[in-house]
Amino acid sequence: MIARLLAIMALLAASLTATARADDVLIRDVRLIDLTADDPRWSEPAAVLVRGDRIVAIGAADLPAPDGAAVIDGKGGYLLPGLTDMHVHVWDQAALGAYLAHGVTTIRNASGMPFHLQLARQVEAGTLPGPRLLTTGPILNSHGPNEQLNHQFVTTEAEARAAVRWQHDAGFRHLKVYSNLTREAWAGVKAEAGALGMTVMGHTPEGIRGEGVPRDHPFDMDFTDFLDADFVTIEHVESIVWHGLRDRHDPAAARALAQRIAASGTPVDPTLVAFRNLLHVAETQGAYLERPGTEWMNPMLVAQSQPEYERWTNEAVEPNREAYAFYRQMTKMLSDAGVTLVAGSDAGIFTNIPGASLIDELELLAEAGLTHAEVLRTAISNPAQVLGEEADRGRIAPGMAADLVLTRDDPLACFAALRRPALVVAQGRAYDRAALDALLAEAAKPDLARTQANVIAGLEAQGTDVSDLTGG
Repeated sequence: MIARLLAIMALLAASLTATARADDVLIRDVRLIDLTADDPRWSEPAAVLVRGDRIVAIGAADLPAPDGAAVIDGKGGYLLPGLTDMHVHVWDQAALGAYLAHGVTTIRNASGMPFHLQLARQVEAGTLPGPRLLTTGPILNSHGPNEQLNHQFVTTEAEARAAVRWQHDAGFRHLKVYSNLTREAWAGVKAEAGALGMTVMGHTPEGIRGEGVPRDHPFDMDFTDFLDADFVTIEHVESIVWHGLRDRHDPAAARALAQRIAASGTPVDPTLVAFRNLLHVAETQGAYLERPGTEWMNPMLVAQSQPEYERWTNEAVEPNREAYAFYRQMTKMLSDAGVTLVAGSDAGIFTNIPGASLIDELELLAEAGLTHAEVLRTAISNPAQVLGEEADRGRIAPGMAADLVLTRDDPLACFAALRRPALVVAQGRAYDRAALDALLAEAAKPDLARTQANVIAGLEAQGTDVSDLTGG
């Protein structure tokens, strides 16, 4: 089947005009894989022709290049669609290069401000190197135990509707909700999002948390109520255990809940790496905070996280090891039940390193018991499906987006091959290893003043009092 497909594609390629555009790129001698197949296997060596931001042809490994095309020798390497990180937090544009350098060509920012919309436009226009940037608006939450300064707080239905309209008017089309949301606020968010055609992802709202919740008394709002609420994804396996199982590590109840989630068709973003990193800080008494790659963390975030770093440096190790073991078990149950899983890293907060943390997440999903093909799907074909982009992304085929990552070693055998890809193509723009290393160097030099200005402007735009931050 693959040989026949390559022959057909070679004929298509031969029919193309012999004159290349300035941005034509031909990648020769690479092996391809279709992760949507039941049993994905690498093809014989092939060539891929990119024109603009699209793949236009696939042919034999020695496919002739149109005149003027840039030709890249893949040297028998492995070419995949670019990776998607479905949960990140971007604080400054410098971090974008760290994602590209690890083969991540799409990111979903899960706590947006107006400057993220500008960054997305710059990336799309080609004036700023980086992955395609999708973003929610500011996190919608009510006051309570899980509130943060950058959240947009709503309590009543009217407040929630107004906040959703404000986000839509500002240019956002995706919403993120959080755990403190009241019943009334959630009703307003859901109604206004439906009226405006906006999507919803995030934590499942719990309502007002009374005394003794969750172990002695149930949550005000039941987790299963949100399985029919059209969430694009529910975030964090530990949040599912907390809300859906009332923080009980009960395998039988977990298996039943996984089956209920699967029956609803609601996708899940486990973000195992986020809790695993908390655990590693406790295990190393803080030394893990200084590991290589942390230079790509934003200094404003690092400064604000010092109390959290101190707390986890001194946390008890064994109870958290046991909790993490259960989160891995729950992730495998979700997969076995047929829940669509997507890969997210929560990069950009705590000590979750941009770019590298997604590869960590892939390795942890494999440790949880997913096959390597299943794991790669969580970062390639599953996000395309969940985001409704299967016609454009998730496969290497004519007409698909030219977001690609080339590795020297087989990433289906070892995910470490993705830590230093030989080539990344993002929106048809090719970055070799030298260019990717230069982006990493820039990622280690975030602009603190620019970060602070963007965040303060975003908080002011949503009506947050920033006098404590500005000295006013």
